[in-house]
Amino acid sequence: MTELEDARNNLEDALKSIGKEKYFEKLARHEKTLETNISIEMDSGEEKVFKAFRSQHSTLRGPGKGGIRFSEHVSEDEVKALSLWMTLKTAVADLPYGGAKGGVIVDPDELSDSEEKRLSEAYIESISGFVGPDRDVPAPDMNTGAKHMAWMMEEYSKIEGNNVPGVITGKPVEAFGSEGRSEATGYGAVYIIEQIIEDKDLEPEELTAAVQGFGNAAAPAVEKLEEIGVDVVAVSDSGGATKNPEGFSHGDLTKCKQEDGTVCKIGENISNEELLTMDVDFLLPAAIQEVITRDNAEKIQADYIVEVANGPTTRDADKILEEKEIKVIPDILANSGGVTASYYEWVQNRSGEYWEKQKVLEKLRNNIQKAFKEFRDVRDEEKVYGRDAAYMIAVRKLVSSIESRQ
Repeated sequence: MTELEDARNNLEDALKSIGKEKYFEKLARHEKTLETNISIEMDSGEEKVFKAFRSQHSTLRGPGKGGIRFSEHVSEDEVKALSLWMTLKTAVADLPYGGAKGGVIVDPDELSDSEEKRLSEAYIESISGFVGPDRDVPAPDMNTGAKHMAWMMEEYSKIEGNNVPGVITGKPVEAFGSEGRSEATGYGAVYIIEQIIEDKDLEPEELTAAVQGFGNAAAPAVEKLEEIGVDVVAVSDSGGATKNPEGFSHGDLTKCKQEDGTVCKIGENISNEELLTMDVDFLLPAAIQEVITRDNAEKIQADYIVEVANGPTTRDADKILEEKEIKVIPDILANSGGVTASYYEWVQNRSGEYWEKQKVLEKLRNNIQKAFKEFRDVRDEEKVYGRDAAYMIAVRKLVSSIESRQ
């Protein structure tokens, strides 16, 4: 089964669960998909051509929203699947956006910085008639970051003949970006954990968490977990995994990562498999896809799985976790802090009023906790698995948008 087929199956199942399967054909159909070839001059003087894509799944609820990735594995099927997923994600987060996604087939490790800049400029030029602050607002994704977004914003603005910061989000703060954006994904996941603690009247100091990863999303999550009093007893990175029953300090982990290139120089080394199956209150897979599978799901002991990474749990594993009554906060909600902060950046760009970091993070906390409460209520009232509840919320909002125009 392809990624796109899987995404459409999820959509169809969600529509059936609310009795609105008649809208499947409309919602499964992408509004626009662009495939293009872009040519840039390499440092050697050679001209090289790269295939690129931009897919807009839906603008029912607002402009398309979704990242741009540079990867050898980008395909039309992939960007279509991910743009559909973004439509659902922005609906769950209750943002006035639809879903989009784009990418270039390239190995970024083979590019110099100047070649990456030229590729970024050529890509945004090739899709300039396809995007815009009111049509489709790209953002960073796999192997792209703030500098790429700044390059693309600058090139788009040249094409338009005036400064258009709202065309893209995830920019550096110094180039019309937003304070708080870099922490938003990790912090957002922990704001949900804060709400769970409040709902269940738990004592944070008595709780433990294992975090798979220590990157752009995982490290801020570790920082925020420590801040609210939850002991982070295991973490990992590309060098392996480590545990400390007394809990790690974010500062110590950061220092170790900077000095030794891995967090595994402190604590007791364990395997990633051991980390995933530790007896903790909260498990945060925050690194790569498909780490919880049918082969290890039965061994999961966490009370809650908070999916900071995209797609860390396979369908087969979902069935086992549901039978074990493990509470899963799906990626579509758990990592929506990033797209929510992107929305705030877009709002600031449109208004010309820029907010302090504390205001951004407070708005983020309010928004994501509100979305979680809606999710919690649907899950508990309908007595459904967490992922199913999130999809139900998303499709209800999409169907409501359709029916309000009939």
